[in-house]
Amino acid sequence: MRALLAAAFLLFLVLPPVQAQAAAAAAQGHQIPIAQYAYQHADITVRVGETVTWTNQDQAPHDVVTTSGPAVLKSPMLSQGQSWSFTFTVPGTYDYYCSVHPDMRARITVLPEETTAAAPPVVQQPPAAEVPPAAAPQETAAPAPAPATTTTTTAPTQVVAAAPPSSGGLDPMLLLAGLVAAVTTFCLLLIGSRPERT
Repeated sequence: MRALLAAAFLLFLVLPPVQAQAAAAAAQGHQIPIAQYAYQHADITVRVGETVTWTNQDQAPHDVVTTSGPAVLKSPMLSQGQSWSFTFTVPGTYDYYCSVHPDMRARITVLPEETTAAAPPVVQQPPAAEVPPAAAPQETAAPAPAPATTTTTTAPTQVVAAAPPSSGGLDPMLLLAGLVAAVTTFCLLLIGSRPERT
């Protein structure tokens, strides 16, 4: 039971709330009230993928029928309080009217889907360590013969490549995983410390 509670708490922290997703979807919608024998927004502009909802607020029935456009709109007859929605998938200009009251006319302009060019991801690579060319072991030639002849040699020079500097940052996913693990552990400790009720 405790493990189930801990798992539910973990899901609550990690997964985005469903209400936020529903609110984001609702933000993409447009409302057109039908009142006083008119479409209250006679000329609106939307984008491909957005939804328009018509709601009849009159006592008389109304509908939505295209007179021209790249796609056909034809709603059922809407009584007072009823709504009808349409999601636009084809850009263009849609002229429409009410088939019961032909003087009720309006227009919707549908723009292509907005595209945002994403910047290419920045890839940081550690700078290459500069390695000097390999030096050959150096030997000192014997000096000119002297009364006592001696030969002097030096040890070969060693080249040590420096390690590339560390970027100093942590992976954000590791930080998130550590935070989730810490919160889960804390919750399990809290739940485990509570006395059992009988």
